[in-house]
Amino acid sequence: MKIVQYPERAAWQQLLTRPAIDNSSLQQKVKEVMAEVKLQGDTAVKKFTRQFDGVDLADWVVSEKEIREAASLLSDELKRAISQAAENIELFHQKQTAAVEVIETMPGIQCWRRSIGIEKVGLYIPGGTAPLFSTILMLAIPARIAGCKKVVLCSPPGKDGKLNPAIVYAASITGITSMYKIGGVQAIAAMAYGTDTVPQVYKIFGPGNQYVTCAKQLVQQEGIAIDMPAGPSEVCVLADDTADAAFVAADLLSQAEHGVDSQVLLVTTSAVLIEQVQAELERQLAQLSRKELAAKALDNSTAILVKNKEEALALVNEYAAEHLIISCKDADELAAQVVNAGSVFIGNYSPESVGDYASGTNHTLPTNGFAKAYSGVSVDSFVKKVTYQKLSQQGLQHIAETVVLMAEAEGLDAHANAVRVRLNKG
Repeated sequence: MKIVQYPERAAWQQLLTRPAIDNSSLQQKVKEVMAEVKLQGDTAVKKFTRQFDGVDLADWVVSEKEIREAASLLSDELKRAISQAAENIELFHQKQTAAVEVIETMPGIQCWRRSIGIEKVGLYIPGGTAPLFSTILMLAIPARIAGCKKVVLCSPPGKDGKLNPAIVYAASITGITSMYKIGGVQAIAAMAYGTDTVPQVYKIFGPGNQYVTCAKQLVQQEGIAIDMPAGPSEVCVLADDTADAAFVAADLLSQAEHGVDSQVLLVTTSAVLIEQVQAELERQLAQLSRKELAAKALDNSTAILVKNKEEALALVNEYAAEHLIISCKDADELAAQVVNAGSVFIGNYSPESVGDYASGTNHTLPTNGFAKAYSGVSVDSFVKKVTYQKLSQQGLQHIAETVVLMAEAEGLDAHANAVRVRLNKG
């Protein structure tokens, strides 16, 4: 990690810049794949699955037999762990629902809002070196709570033509029955446009590499909703001299191992802690199975020494991290002052990996500074909120003059007349 000491505020923007990716050539490649899937459907999906995943599949649908086989391939210990995580996620997200409340704004005028599940949603789950079966729990459980009628899952097949058994098992226990062995851009296009095999959906969720992210952004321009703008994973640790250097290093590495384009940030008031963390990073990195990826991510990362906690807090709010860990003596007090973060982990015993898997909160979070304006995935992400109003004749009489005056002031006579004609009829 690079070390920066006492940076001036004017330098913060450049200092906090995420690793840049040139999307110009990437976007053109993605557009070509998507256009072909849109025109040729399953034929194009078959072609690109062979080209990009190296497997020739006659059928992409995960069968009931494969679902049963997946369960048999997992240890009982892992299945219990997945079930425990699912229970916690269910409990946390179930509390996000609210009963419909009818508000009488004036006598005879009733207004209310109802949450309605998006009818058809698509979930993209990465496979490869890190099959993110935990993401299925984070997406499928709130989708079920929201009342989505159709939940479609796509994930890239392995060389054996099958999905990772943990992905299939997690999908099956959360109620997903429509699973497809399709990955990458072709999966996003198939869900966005629909094919003979894959149904079209109205909103697409889930992480992915730069190709998947680009595809999601492109379909959004065509009216298909997506969960949020997404980029490489990131963590910021805010620490003082009470933090444990081994804990801090472990947290930084837990994000760095996601990929070479991930970024980790340490903001601290302690120069001694930076030295200790650097030593711990070197020691722990050598023990990781994904140490090459993590080491490259650390090249994009910085330890920043600041003068005091007020400046540290301002800096982390400016960064707007996907994950913010507060390892300070007064962690609760500082957490209350955080305004820009995807998810906050308070205290020395709240590692980010617990939120990634099983505490109950959702790990699908805004990255790349979007936490300044976006929330992480929740039950709300899977619903539309429809408003209703019902007026009695008396209610219309009470509000009529207000509406007529406002409509006429805007020069919209027909709006005013829609009220008058009812009054005259009465």
